Amino acid sequence: MRTLTLPLMVLLGAGALVSGCQSTSVAQYKQDPVSLDGPERAPQDDKQLYLELITQMQRQGAWYASLAHVDAYRQRYGDSPALRLLQADALRETGQLPGAQTLYASLTSGPQAAAAWHGLGLIAVRNGDDTQAEQALARAVQLQPLQTDYLGDLGFARLRAGQLDQAREPLAKAAELAPGNVKANANLAVYALLRNDTATAERIFNSAALPEAARAEVRRLAQQLRQPPAASTSAAPAALP
Repeated sequence: MRTLTLPLMVLLGAGALVSGCQSTSVAQYKQDPVSLDGPERAPQDDKQLYLELITQMQRQGAWYASLAHVDAYRQRYGDSPALRLLQADALRETGQLPGAQTLYASLTSGPQAAAAWHGLGLIAVRNGDDTQAEQALARAVQLQPLQTDYLGDLGFARLRAGQLDQAREPLAKAAELAPGNVKANANLAVYALLRNDTATAERIFNSAALPEAARAEVRRLAQQLRQPPAASTSAAPAALP
């Protein structure tokens, strides 16, 4: 899926480059992660351990398994904003956008506000709503200005909307904050190509040592974004491998 993450998403986690999700074995997650046979732990430790395990599942691309464990966690420990955010991310990644949008909207004023606005932005990108995507992602960046995924996804959203001048700052910030990040550098290279600055794009390719697959994806995205808005708004950003 294209996390804008604009994940290249080169925008879009979801944000925005080409972040490949690795499948995980179902057998790996079918056991109860908080075994009663293990050493005794405080209940709060068990809750945190379980949340961390669900988070790890999602990092490995086991989105459906994580949803099952969200339900199991809620039965055992009750609800929490952190759990709802994990559920919203999993619903978004499995294409259940209305449910994800409702959960994100309920989290926009608490500790998970930045992540919730980011999630809303990624959903707007998938829906082809560039204006709503830019507004939501800008809010996420305002709340967490050092989060490079949010910066990259905001910059890519602006590229999609044809706002090249406004896209430069968040894309440059992301690339300088994370100089070794493939997605951040790829997003900046897309910007350079859209400005017809192939020399700068090549410098970014070489200095960041981007693999050939990432370079090809950058060129593809730049070509796609050169098309009229009506032809490109339906396509969500891709992520580099």
